[in-house]
Amino acid sequence: MDDRRKELSEYRIQEAKDSLQVAQNCLKDGFYKDAVNRSYYSAFYALKAVLALGEVDFKRHKDAIGYFNREYVAKDIFPKDVGRRLGTLKQLREKSDYDDFYVASKEKAEEQIETARYILSQVEEHLRKNG
Repeated sequence: MDDRRKELSEYRIQEAKDSLQVAQNCLKDGFYKDAVNRSYYSAFYALKAVLALGEVDFKRHKDAIGYFNREYVAKDIFPKDVGRRLGTLKQLREKSDYDDFYVASKEKAEEQIETARYILSQVEEHLRKNG
């Protein structure tokens, strides 16, 4: 694997960790919609870290997630619940960003942070074994 791809993957993992920290800060400060948003981005950057190693990239989120689900979740490289949880994160992020009347609860924000933490840990384990 070339160094450039590995560096991009490492950069994206750091972005995932940073976004998770921001989500936790938002939760602590009562910004639940923002916590949901940053949780999603944490998981999204983590999956993009995996894609960086395979030399694929996508401009649209749905394309990146679809590819990840086809090539990694459907082939049992990642557990099935990673794909399901990622889908829930994406759906809630879209609601929190685009639905004017969506109200994110503290419990929902906590749940999404936990989901992002789980996905990030699964990706980090995968990268340790395969990166």
